[in-house]
Amino acid sequence: MRAALQASAPALEPDDFQPAVVKLGGSIVRGGTLAGWLEVIADVQRPIVVVPGGGALADEVRHCQRQLGFGDATAHRMALLAMDQLAWAIAGMTPGYEVGSTIEDLRKIHRRGLVSVWAPSVYLADRTDVEATWRLTSDSLALWLAGKLGAQSCCVVKSGSIAHRPLSADSLRHDGIVDEAFPAMLRETGVSAAMFGQGDESDLAAFLAGESPAPMPVTA
Repeated sequence: MRAALQASAPALEPDDFQPAVVKLGGSIVRGGTLAGWLEVIADVQRPIVVVPGGGALADEVRHCQRQLGFGDATAHRMALLAMDQLAWAIAGMTPGYEVGSTIEDLRKIHRRGLVSVWAPSVYLADRTDVEATWRLTSDSLALWLAGKLGAQSCCVVKSGSIAHRPLSADSLRHDGIVDEAFPAMLRETGVSAAMFGQGDESDLAAFLAGESPAPMPVTA
């Protein structure tokens, strides 16, 4: 496990930080498979940044918005806080994970031999280059962060089964698997993206380790 390597992990210069971003859908938490995915990620010997979905906490924000009538900008901030809470949950349930907000935080966490988990609210709250509507959720935010980090890839993990074939971002959006902003964000960032679903833990491990190509690459 990654936690056992903390003492011997080499210190890296900032330019050496070219992570893979792994977005874990909030539905994985509800499905009870989160721990298995976290074990797979912790065993990978490369920089990893985990982006959590908002899960049931983000769903509650949607419900509150309908009930109370506040606007999308407020809902956006609350949904970011939902992602923060799941980031802290991930770091609290598995050794070798630590929460970070800024890009420098994420770099420092990796230098200590840990997996970084992104809590986005502080970093994103006052930015004007990130759309503050429900069109853009944690799926697109994972791509956005991957672009900012110069990440080698962005792996989007969902709870359902995903067909093992190249996937169009537009078809994924049309089917409700990713958010509305995802196709445009993929084109804008130019990040290499791939989808993983139920039962694909070994495929994710092999891809992150560089042992095999992504079985489900996403085309722009």
